Amino acid sequence: MNFKVQKSEVKFRGKVFDLQVDEIVYDSGQKGIREVAVHPGGAVIVPVKEDGRIVMIKQFRYPMQKWLIELPAGKLNKDEDPFLCAKRELQEETGYSSENVFKLGEICTTPGFCTEVLHIYLAKNLISGNHNREEGEYGMEVLEMTLNEIEEKIRNGEIIDSKTICGIYMYKKNAGEV
Repeated sequence: MNFKVQKSEVKFRGKVFDLQVDEIVYDSGQKGIREVAVHPGGAVIVPVKEDGRIVMIKQFRYPMQKWLIELPAGKLNKDEDPFLCAKRELQEETGYSSENVFKLGEICTTPGFCTEVLHIYLAKNLISGNHNREEGEYGMEVLEMTLNEIEEKIRNGEIIDSKTICGIYMYKKNAGEV
Protein backbone atom coordinates (compact mmCIF):
# COMPACT_ATOMS: atom_id res chain seq x y z
CA MET A 1 0.00 0.00 0.00
CA ASN A 2 1.27 3.45 -0.80
CA PHE A 3 -1.04 5.40 1.52
CA LYS A 4 -2.13 5.84 5.12
CA VAL A 5 -5.66 6.37 6.38
CA GLN A 6 -5.86 9.69 8.24
CA LYS A 7 -9.56 9.56 9.12
CA SER A 8 -12.35 7.02 8.64
CA GLU A 9 -16.00 7.84 9.29
CA VAL A 10 -19.30 6.07 8.66
CA LYS A 11 -21.46 8.82 7.12
CA PHE A 12 -24.61 6.75 6.60
CA ARG A 13 -25.97 3.54 8.15
CA GLY A 14 -28.50 1.83 5.95
CA LYS A 15 -30.52 -1.36 5.84
CA VAL A 16 -28.48 -2.86 2.99
CA PHE A 17 -25.10 -1.14 3.36
CA ASP A 18 -23.26 1.59 5.22
CA LEU A 19 -21.29 4.40 3.58
CA GLN A 20 -17.78 4.90 4.94
CA VAL A 21 -15.63 7.86 3.89
CA ASP A 22 -11.87 7.62 4.41
CA GLU A 23 -9.42 10.47 4.10
CA ILE A 24 -6.05 9.12 2.96
CA VAL A 25 -2.57 10.47 2.38
CA TYR A 26 -0.34 8.87 -0.25
CA ASP A 27 3.37 8.36 0.36
CA SER A 28 3.89 11.29 -2.05
CA GLY A 29 1.99 13.60 0.32
CA GLN A 30 -1.04 13.91 -1.97
CA LYS A 31 -4.40 13.58 -0.19
CA GLY A 32 -7.36 11.53 -1.38
CA ILE A 33 -10.86 10.46 -0.43
CA ARG A 34 -12.17 6.91 -0.61
CA GLU A 35 -15.90 6.22 -0.39
CA VAL A 36 -16.71 2.64 0.55
CA ALA A 37 -20.08 0.89 0.53
CA VAL A 38 -19.68 -1.48 3.49
CA HIS A 39 -21.86 -4.50 2.71
CA PRO A 40 -22.20 -7.73 4.75
CA GLY A 41 -22.06 -9.93 1.64
CA GLY A 42 -24.48 -12.50 0.41
CA ALA A 43 -25.06 -15.94 -1.01
CA VAL A 44 -26.11 -17.11 -4.46
CA ILE A 45 -27.39 -20.58 -5.28
CA VAL A 46 -27.49 -22.51 -8.57
CA PRO A 47 -30.44 -24.91 -8.12
CA VAL A 48 -30.24 -27.79 -10.61
CA LYS A 49 -33.17 -30.18 -11.06
CA GLU A 50 -32.77 -33.89 -11.82
CA ASP A 51 -33.46 -33.23 -15.53
CA GLY A 52 -30.66 -30.62 -15.63
CA ARG A 53 -32.91 -27.56 -15.75
CA ILE A 54 -31.76 -24.68 -13.58
CA VAL A 55 -34.25 -22.87 -11.36
CA MET A 56 -34.07 -19.10 -11.85
CA ILE A 57 -36.13 -16.18 -10.68
CA LYS A 58 -37.43 -13.10 -12.42
CA GLN A 59 -37.79 -10.09 -10.16
CA PHE A 60 -38.17 -6.35 -10.35
CA ARG A 61 -34.95 -4.61 -9.31
CA TYR A 62 -35.74 -1.15 -8.01
CA PRO A 63 -32.32 0.47 -8.62
CA MET A 64 -32.39 -0.67 -12.26
CA GLN A 65 -36.15 -0.02 -12.68
CA LYS A 66 -36.54 -3.25 -14.64
CA TRP A 67 -37.22 -6.95 -14.35
CA LEU A 68 -34.12 -9.16 -14.24
CA ILE A 69 -33.64 -12.90 -14.60
CA GLU A 70 -31.33 -14.10 -11.86
CA LEU A 71 -30.21 -16.98 -9.71
CA PRO A 72 -31.78 -17.01 -6.23
CA ALA A 73 -29.67 -14.96 -3.84
CA GLY A 74 -29.78 -12.79 -0.77
CA LYS A 75 -27.91 -10.67 1.72
CA LEU A 76 -26.24 -12.23 4.72
CA ASN A 77 -27.79 -11.43 8.07
CA LYS A 78 -25.38 -10.34 10.83
CA ASP A 79 -22.91 -13.18 11.54
CA GLU A 80 -24.85 -15.56 9.24
CA ASP A 81 -23.06 -18.50 7.64
CA PRO A 82 -23.21 -18.05 3.82
CA PHE A 83 -24.09 -21.75 3.43
CA LEU A 84 -27.21 -21.27 5.58
CA CYS A 85 -28.06 -18.05 3.76
CA ALA A 86 -27.92 -19.87 0.40
CA LYS A 87 -30.25 -22.61 1.65
CA ARG A 88 -32.61 -20.01 3.15
CA GLU A 89 -32.76 -17.96 -0.05
CA LEU A 90 -33.40 -21.09 -2.15
CA GLN A 91 -36.44 -21.93 -0.05
CA GLU A 92 -37.69 -18.33 0.36
CA GLU A 93 -37.51 -17.43 -3.31
CA THR A 94 -38.26 -20.71 -5.12
CA GLY A 95 -39.92 -23.03 -2.61
CA TYR A 96 -37.23 -25.66 -3.21
CA SER A 97 -34.88 -27.05 -0.59
CA SER A 98 -31.89 -29.36 -0.80
CA GLU A 99 -29.59 -31.33 1.45
CA ASN A 100 -27.00 -31.50 -1.35
CA VAL A 101 -25.50 -28.02 -1.37
CA PHE A 102 -21.86 -27.44 -2.34
CA LYS A 103 -19.78 -24.27 -2.52
CA LEU A 104 -18.59 -23.37 -6.02
CA GLY A 105 -16.65 -20.22 -5.12
CA GLU A 106 -17.01 -16.56 -4.32
CA ILE A 107 -16.83 -13.23 -6.10
CA CYS A 108 -16.21 -9.59 -5.21
CA THR A 109 -19.05 -7.73 -6.90
CA THR A 110 -17.60 -4.23 -7.23
CA PRO A 111 -14.25 -4.05 -5.39
CA GLY A 112 -13.59 -0.49 -6.55
CA PHE A 113 -16.05 0.89 -3.99
CA CYS A 114 -17.86 -1.95 -2.21
CA THR A 115 -16.88 -4.67 0.31
CA GLU A 116 -19.59 -7.11 -0.87
CA VAL A 117 -18.45 -10.71 -1.35
CA LEU A 118 -20.97 -13.19 -2.75
CA HIS A 119 -20.60 -16.89 -1.93
CA ILE A 120 -21.85 -19.10 -4.77
CA TYR A 121 -23.33 -22.55 -4.13
CA LEU A 122 -24.74 -25.43 -6.15
CA ALA A 123 -27.89 -27.25 -5.00
CA LYS A 124 -28.76 -30.71 -6.35
CA ASN A 125 -31.56 -33.17 -5.56
CA LEU A 126 -34.11 -30.40 -5.11
CA ILE A 127 -37.16 -31.00 -2.94
CA SER A 128 -40.30 -29.11 -3.95
CA GLY A 129 -42.10 -27.05 -1.31
CA ASN A 130 -43.59 -23.63 -0.65
CA HIS A 131 -41.73 -20.36 -0.98
CA ASN A 132 -41.57 -17.86 1.87
CA ARG A 133 -41.03 -14.53 0.16
CA GLU A 134 -40.51 -11.16 1.78
CA GLU A 135 -42.93 -8.35 0.94
CA GLY A 136 -40.69 -6.88 -1.78
CA GLU A 137 -40.50 -10.28 -3.50
CA TYR A 138 -44.22 -10.97 -3.98
CA GLY A 139 -44.15 -10.38 -7.75
CA MET A 140 -41.21 -12.72 -8.21
CA GLU A 141 -41.59 -15.44 -10.84
CA VAL A 142 -39.87 -18.84 -10.77
CA LEU A 143 -38.43 -20.00 -14.10
CA GLU A 144 -36.78 -23.24 -15.15
CA MET A 145 -34.28 -23.18 -18.00
CA THR A 146 -31.70 -25.41 -19.58
CA LEU A 147 -28.07 -24.38 -19.49
CA ASN A 148 -28.24 -23.73 -23.25
CA GLU A 149 -31.27 -21.43 -22.80
CA ILE A 150 -29.48 -19.50 -20.05
CA GLU A 151 -26.32 -19.12 -22.12
CA GLU A 152 -28.37 -17.85 -25.06
CA LYS A 153 -30.09 -15.29 -22.80
CA ILE A 154 -26.66 -14.16 -21.57
CA ARG A 155 -25.42 -13.83 -25.17
CA ASN A 156 -28.45 -11.83 -26.31
CA GLY A 157 -28.52 -9.54 -23.26
CA GLU A 158 -31.65 -10.91 -21.59
CA ILE A 159 -29.59 -12.00 -18.57
CA ILE A 160 -27.29 -9.17 -17.45
CA ASP A 161 -27.02 -9.85 -13.70
CA SER A 162 -23.34 -10.37 -12.87
CA LYS A 163 -23.81 -12.81 -9.98
CA THR A 164 -25.95 -14.98 -12.23
CA ILE A 165 -23.43 -14.95 -15.06
CA CYS A 166 -20.63 -15.82 -12.61
CA GLY A 167 -22.71 -18.51 -10.91
CA ILE A 168 -23.56 -20.16 -14.23
CA TYR A 169 -19.91 -20.05 -15.29
CA MET A 170 -18.79 -21.62 -11.99
CA TYR A 171 -21.47 -24.31 -12.28
CA LYS A 172 -20.51 -25.10 -15.84
CA LYS A 173 -16.80 -25.35 -14.93
CA ASN A 174 -17.26 -27.34 -11.72
CA ALA A 175 -20.44 -29.41 -12.20
CA GLY A 176 -18.60 -32.67 -12.81
CA GLU A 177 -16.48 -32.23 -9.68
CA VAL A 178 -19.24 -31.85 -7.07
